[in-house]
Amino acid sequence: MLAELRIVNFALIEQLHIQFQSGFSVLTGETGAGKSLLIDAIALLVGGRGSVEQIRSGEEEAQLEASFHLPATHPLLGQLRAMDLLGPHDRDLVLKRILSRSGRHRVYVNGGLSSLRVLEALGGTLVDVHGQHEQQSLLAPVKQLEAVDAFASAQSMRDLYEAAYREWKDLEGQLDGLRQRGADRARLEELLRFQVQEIEQAALSPVEEDRLQAERQRLGHAHRLRELAETSYAELQGDEGGILMQLARVARLLGELGQTDPGMADCEPRVRDAAIQLKDLGGRLRDYAADLEADPARQGLVEDRLELLQRLKAKYGGSVEAVLATGERAREDLLAMEDHEGRVANLTKGLDAAERSVVDRADQLTKKRREAAKRLTALVMKELAALKMEHTAFEIAVSTEDTVARFGPTGRDHVEFLLSSNVGEPPRLLNRIASGGELSRIMLALKTVLAERDHVPVLVFDEVDTGVGGAVAAAMGSRLRKLGSYHQVFCITHLPQVASQAEHHLLVAKGQDGKRTTTAVKALTGLAREEEIARMIGGEAVTTKVRATAAELIAGAKTKR
Repeated sequence: MLAELRIVNFALIEQLHIQFQSGFSVLTGETGAGKSLLIDAIALLVGGRGSVEQIRSGEEEAQLEASFHLPATHPLLGQLRAMDLLGPHDRDLVLKRILSRSGRHRVYVNGGLSSLRVLEALGGTLVDVHGQHEQQSLLAPVKQLEAVDAFASAQSMRDLYEAAYREWKDLEGQLDGLRQRGADRARLEELLRFQVQEIEQAALSPVEEDRLQAERQRLGHAHRLRELAETSYAELQGDEGGILMQLARVARLLGELGQTDPGMADCEPRVRDAAIQLKDLGGRLRDYAADLEADPARQGLVEDRLELLQRLKAKYGGSVEAVLATGERAREDLLAMEDHEGRVANLTKGLDAAERSVVDRADQLTKKRREAAKRLTALVMKELAALKMEHTAFEIAVSTEDTVARFGPTGRDHVEFLLSSNVGEPPRLLNRIASGGELSRIMLALKTVLAERDHVPVLVFDEVDTGVGGAVAAAMGSRLRKLGSYHQVFCITHLPQVASQAEHHLLVAKGQDGKRTTTAVKALTGLAREEEIARMIGGEAVTTKVRATAAELIAGAKTKR
């Protein structure tokens, strides 16, 4: 439900803050008082078109803000939580819209900056405004289809169809892709075989490149490396001045030292251990120098191999691992291509079965929708007759697609609401009806029939009583009150028969503060409400009898609840 509405500098409204109740509320007041401004504000907050002309003269911005409390079962809750606009246990939604003369209009959803597109998407499931405004969801063919499905309780059947449709389209996409690849099969197969052969012949190893780089470095500096190894060996093994000979003399001296002073006995073994390690090092240097020779032939092979690696890396992904992965994929694709005809046959068989399932489920949906359309048509016609629109013919047309390729995610059906306002006139699309008041009454009839199944929590009827009175007005008021049991209903009305049926009464009045004209809203109860109903009955001549009639209307409405 719409819990609160705050308006600042919007047309004639300077400051306004209203808290609303559930059920059926009416807005009354003199013509031109600004009743439609409240509806305009609500419409803007659910994505309606805004204009700088709506900003109060002399001000730079207009601010509109509404707080909604959503029922626990409302489908919008899941959508808001998925968008991180609502906590897992929160059910309150705050929408804010700022109109600016600079053109920098802003939209906020639960305090976060958002876009008008998001507001439109959310608003369509929050509020239906019927009458002279744009938020009329039942005029859209997709909403008309959803209304018929809701009336038919067809959601589970629709879910089964949608699942079958998704499977069918998925198989269709796979088969199209496979056939497309088949058309280029010869060229692709030749390419894949070349890739597999080229990569397999290279016999790559993930660790080979590092080893080859090290070998190239060694071969390229063979002369200097041998010189360094031989010189180092000579320094270690020299007959008189070599390091090993010197260590032998040091060991003898330390042996004598340890015999004289046992506390230094560990020095000789440490020197002898060092000598053993250096002797091993000398042997390694000797062997290294002996084996190290310039080998132009081997160096050429290494360079060629590294060049091959670089070429394959540049061609197949930038690393040896990527080259190997490319070869593996090419082998797998070749195997798949070898079974191309078998895969096409299997997919074709699966697609045929999926298509039959789609057609069967679409036929079931069509049958259910047509049955529901007949029942819904009869009920709406009954409501229209009660509203004294007995010369109006309402019809729900369900047309179907014959070609399965033209089926959609919701089935094979197109639903259109048609209306003929005059006897002998052919029915026309509902959205082409000129009269706003007439359209509002048709929407009232539809909403009354769909009340228990409609998930839009807030309904607004603007001038729903245009051109009616007496018993028709009373019937309209009764239906609006009934709708209030399922939705939060707002209605702008000039008829006392409608206003007296409301559970909550808001008076919209225009006044002056000496300098400016301002619109204000006041909740009416008790005698104040009787006085307003009396004004609606008698105009300026409000007599005691008129007041008594107003009290009777209010009392009579209470007894009917």
